[in-house]
Parts: sequence; C-alpha cells; structure tokens
Amino acid sequence: MDHADLVIRDVDVADGSGAPSYRADVAVRDGRIVSIVQEAAAAGCQRPRGTRELDADGLVLAPGFIDMHAHSDLALLRDPDHSAKAAQGVTLEVLGQDGLSYAPVDDRTLAEVRRAITGWNGYGEDIDFTWRSVGEYLDRLDHGFDGEGIAVNAAYLIPQGTVRMLAVGWEDRDATPQELDRMRQLVADGLREGAVGMSSGLTYTPGMYAKDAELTALCRVVAEHGGYYCPHHRSYGAGALAAYEEMVALTREAGCPLHLAHATMNFGVNEGKAPDLLALLDTALAGGADITLDTYPYTPGCTTLVAMLPSWASEGGPEAVLARLRDDTTAERIRHHMEVLGADGCHGVPIEWRTIEISGVSDPDLGWYVGRSVQEAADLRGEAPWVTARRLLVEDGLGPTILQHVGHEENVRAIMRHPVHTGGSDGILRGDKPHPRAYGTFPHYLGRYVRELGVLSLEECVAHLTGRPAARLRLPDRGLVREGYRADLVLFDPATVAAGSTFEAPRTLPTGIPHVLIDGRFVVEDGRRTDVLAGRAVRRTA
Repeated sequence: MDHADLVIRDVDVADGSGAPSYRADVAVRDGRIVSIVQEAAAAGCQRPRGTRELDADGLVLAPGFIDMHAHSDLALLRDPDHSAKAAQGVTLEVLGQDGLSYAPVDDRTLAEVRRAITGWNGYGEDIDFTWRSVGEYLDRLDHGFDGEGIAVNAAYLIPQGTVRMLAVGWEDRDATPQELDRMRQLVADGLREGAVGMSSGLTYTPGMYAKDAELTALCRVVAEHGGYYCPHHRSYGAGALAAYEEMVALTREAGCPLHLAHATMNFGVNEGKAPDLLALLDTALAGGADITLDTYPYTPGCTTLVAMLPSWASEGGPEAVLARLRDDTTAERIRHHMEVLGADGCHGVPIEWRTIEISGVSDPDLGWYVGRSVQEAADLRGEAPWVTARRLLVEDGLGPTILQHVGHEENVRAIMRHPVHTGGSDGILRGDKPHPRAYGTFPHYLGRYVRELGVLSLEECVAHLTGRPAARLRLPDRGLVREGYRADLVLFDPATVAAGSTFEAPRTLPTGIPHVLIDGRFVVEDGRRTDVLAGRAVRRTA
C-alpha cells in the first residue's frame, strides 16, 4: 500500500449515504481518499501508513457539509478566515440565492443590486468588483486572496432577478419577446460558464414581476444545461401551499429539477400544516417529479426590512422606494397594505411589528435599534411602529436586516425528516445581531436534533447534509466518504457537537468539531482555523 499524506485512524465513518456507520482507517493522498480499511485494528490486516497519522477514536468522520442556501457571495472575498462556515464543518456553499446576486451584471445593474441587497452583504465598498459575467465571478472566487483561494468551496446559482434587471429593468410588466430571448441567453451563458442552476426571489423585486410563463421558459434553459431551479417562491405565509404547488407545476412543465429554498411553513396561518406540504411533495415525487428542498433548524426567519414592503412600493429600484417612503401620502398607502391588507412582501399576512426584530443596520449611529423589535423601539420613542420602521428605512438607506419570529417548531421537525430534505443555513453574516443559523446550522442539526431530540439518526442527518445535496448538485466526487473522492471531510464528536451561537450571542463558534479538511488540507485543526485557503469555485459538470 502506497504511503499516504494522512491516515485518520480508528474513526467511526458516517459516509453520507445514510447507511450504518462503521469503524475504519481512512487514508488521504494528494487531496483524495485513497484507502478505507474497515475495522482495521480488529481484523489484523495491513493498516495504511501516512506521513501524518491522526488518532480519531471517539470521533465521527463525515463528508464535508454542504450549505445549500448561503449568502456568502461577498463574505468569501472579504474574509479569508470565514470561520462562520469553516468552523461548522461546511466545505461547500451554494451562492447566488433568492434571485439577487452580483453576476451577470453591467455597470448599471451592479450599482443597483449592490444597493438592493446591502442588507444581505453590505454595500461592498471593500470589494473590487472586477467581474461582470458569471464565469468571471467564479474565476474571482478561484483567485481568492492573492491567488491562494478562499476559505471554503463555492457553487453559484444564476439569480433570475438580476437577469431580469439586466434585460427588463425594475418595471412590473411582462418581458417582450426580445427581452425574454436575452434572459434565456444570459441564463444559458451562465450555465455554460459553470453555474449549477438558477434561483429566484419571488417576493423580491424585480424577480417577482416574472409570471409563470417567463419562469417556465427560463427553467427550460436550465434543464437543457443540466441545472436545477431554486425558487424562493411567492409566499411562505397566506397562500404558501398554493405557492409551493405553483413551483412544482411550472418545473414539471419545463422538465426542470426543483429545489425549494428554505422550505418553511411560517406564520400563524400555517401552524401544524407541514404535513399538507409534505403530502403535496409526495404526490409529485410519486408522479416522477425531481424535487429536493432545504431548511434551517430554527423557527425565526431572517431577511431585510425593505423586503416586507408591498411589491408596488419597490417598483423602479432602491431610489424609487426611498422616494415613496419620503412621500407622506404614499407612505400611508404602504402602511395600510402592510398592517391591514397583508402586503405580498410579508407573504400576504398583516405584519405584526412585535415579531420584527432589527438584527443589523448599515449606519453605526442607528445601532440603538439592534436587538429590539420594531414595536419595542416604537414604544420607547412614543410613536406608532410604522413611523419607526419608515424612519429607520430612510435613515439607513434600506439597509436594516431583521429577524422575523413567525415559525413553528413542529413544522421545522416534520420537514427535516423528509427524505428529500437537505440543510441550508440561509445565513446572513452582516449586522450586529445576525441570525444564529449563520454560525450554527450544521452543529445544531447534530447536537439538538440528533443527540438531544432524536428527530434524525446520526447517519441519516449526515446524509441530509452531505450526500443528498451533492447528488442535487451533480457532484461526481464529493458528498460521500469513498475511495477516489475528494478529501473534503469533517471530524466531530457526537457526544459534544453543538452550536455555540445563540440569539443573544450569534457569532459564537460551535463546539465538538475539531477537524475540517478541504482537498485533504486542514482548514480547521484541533478546533482552530488554520491559514489554509483550499476553497475554489465548484462548476457545474455535464
């Protein structure tokens, strides 16, 4: 047996398939798994030898975790450490989510999208936006920091809202035939350049202005190139089931695989209704549909405050939104839609300001709001909550991020049990008080929902976080512990693994994950982030 670079000895292997774990020695050479010798010590067979040998007795070895819904599009380029994900055991993130990201763009749309999603990623004044196409963005990720790469691997979804911004603008209207042709070409180009699929944000402008026929046409292009469609669909509140059904129907018509983003059933109207969603999916799956989904293991959601506004208030882009907010008459119309009618931005449910917690602001002088609900801040100011929310949106240039406390634990548990479920953090990393899922999703699954609650077995949970997402991404050599596969690996202690992050201290790193490897190189070693930058762009394969 050839000498290995690393041998991981006497480790319990949860291989990512969901099969029972087994004890083995695992040898790594040149960034790949070259040998797996099961029950090596007991069998008395020749054991692999390595330049380094790691005693992993008591630890579980799993494939690196895949974050199927990440918002690290700029974070990977500004933070070489990126412990928020690396320390969790995440070795691959899927970017370009919710229909809004930074490629493909031109000079006009780059400025617009930077402003539109300031709440997700900051404005990016510290980023050199040298790219315009999807391929150029992926090349920039490959280059990373001084050509050495980035903290973890990254795949990319073409953002349909950004594509519409390029071809149509911010208008609420149907695309012309020529505009639709351009959008199809932009999607095809992005897929040829390495994107794994297309995302939408159908409660975010301008992507939400696309009707089903337009989305179906684009999904046909995605299917032709072997990608998948990942929609943040039109409602997670009132009408949620109809919104899920809409996505299932249009992707079936287009012949396109479907991956449902952060597939929650939130708000009071959906309490206890997860079985209705799962029955819908089971019927579609039995009929031959290709469907997967992701969730995070928490009840509150996280987005931007401006996303709560009705869609008509966001037509025309960020500057038009601010102009409407400054106009008293229009602002009163916005309030009425949000508080009385139920704005589409708030998923058709009248907003409850006590559930809206400010988690971050762009202007440090407004930090007083962070950690308070809009209702609490308004009470302290002695004014109506809409007055407070309107002021904050204007003064912070649409920058505030929010936690929305509207979820239901029984729905969270039911959905994560489903066989097509995968893990996604939906982690927004900016803000003084981000959602703890950004730093804790994957250890929280293993600590809370496996060890403490027994909602999933350890092997099944690992499969949800590794092998199943890798299959959706069509990665031929990731997501399983197999000979010949890339050595993207995580070692964790099943007795102690846990999320350190909480709502009170959201940037606390997890415990019980001593080692993380990407391409056989330690990015986390003995619980500490190394200076290794082994991450690269992971491009779609044919």
